[in-house]
Amino acid sequence: MKYVILDSVAFLQPSHKGQWIFTGSHGGMSAARQAAQYHPAGIVFNDAGRGKEDAGISGVAWLEQQGIAAACVDAFSAKIGSGQETFLYGIVSACNALATKQGLRLGLPCRLVVAQLQLTNSEEELCQQPE
Repeated sequence: MKYVILDSVAFLQPSHKGQWIFTGSHGGMSAARQAAQYHPAGIVFNDAGRGKEDAGISGVAWLEQQGIAAACVDAFSAKIGSGQETFLYGIVSACNALATKQGLRLGLPCRLVVAQLQLTNSEEELCQQPE
């Protein structure tokens, strides 16, 4: 399976369908809804400090209902808005049951997710930006 690193879910494209996405976007509902439109195999967000009533991770559970594995990394381990930081330095702070079934767990360094899921890079550039 393939993966792509994006600074924002706003950069998702139809070609990302079925891939794992590592993004710097928060894991709230608006980002989750946007991501779901592209039917990724899974997605890892930033928890953005979680926020009031865990709003920064609220999309993770909703994505499970949509059949999409999802997780967040701790905002203190990776800069919000940087997919590269999510991928390289992020530590999983939340994940849904679909992600857990695939081997993700709390405290797992995000860079090990790739090994756990046997993912390969689908883009020549790690961080895809709009042109």
